Amino acid sequence: MSPVSIFLIGIAMSTDAFAAAVGKGAAMRNPRLPEALRVGLIFGTIEGLTPVIGWALGSAASRYITAWDHWIAFALLAALGVHMIHAGLQPPDDSEDMPRRHGFWALATTGFATSIDAMAIGVGLAFLDAQIAVVAIVIGLTTLVMVTLGIMLGRSLGRLAGKHAEIGGGVLLILIGLAILYEHLSGAAGIPGQ
Repeated sequence: MSPVSIFLIGIAMSTDAFAAAVGKGAAMRNPRLPEALRVGLIFGTIEGLTPVIGWALGSAASRYITAWDHWIAFALLAALGVHMIHAGLQPPDDSEDMPRRHGFWALATTGFATSIDAMAIGVGLAFLDAQIAVVAIVIGLTTLVMVTLGIMLGRSLGRLAGKHAEIGGGVLLILIGLAILYEHLSGAAGIPGQ
């Protein structure tokens, strides 16, 4: 995979976490940078670990389905993209309280919920023989930055911006899936460095 593709996957994977962070930031009373960094670190760590878990699961099965690997990666990315677009089109949930600070377990649960797609990405990347450590670090760091920004911007942007980010991330995932499919079907996947 190219560095640009890895970076775009990191951005796409962090958009749902960003959307959740904007919502959490909007629900908090005057979030401060240390709290935003704490939330970003929790989300980033979880989001960085889940593709490694998915990659390990996918690696175990990849030797059995290598002829179809690009189709599987495309299907996973497209399905996740459609899911993110659908979630972004849903009305915001206004049922949350206005806490000053979110508890660790509530944040970890939300972080895990937004990282399920990263686990599926890891499964797809196992079929592409991608460098999972690099991808996981990029996803984790991108999520840390996006969630920290989301918390800080949540008060002024509100939940609407988070929904738009989620839709954009879904479109980006579908485009990455199409690019992977094109590379493999056109024979570019056999070129070193792709």
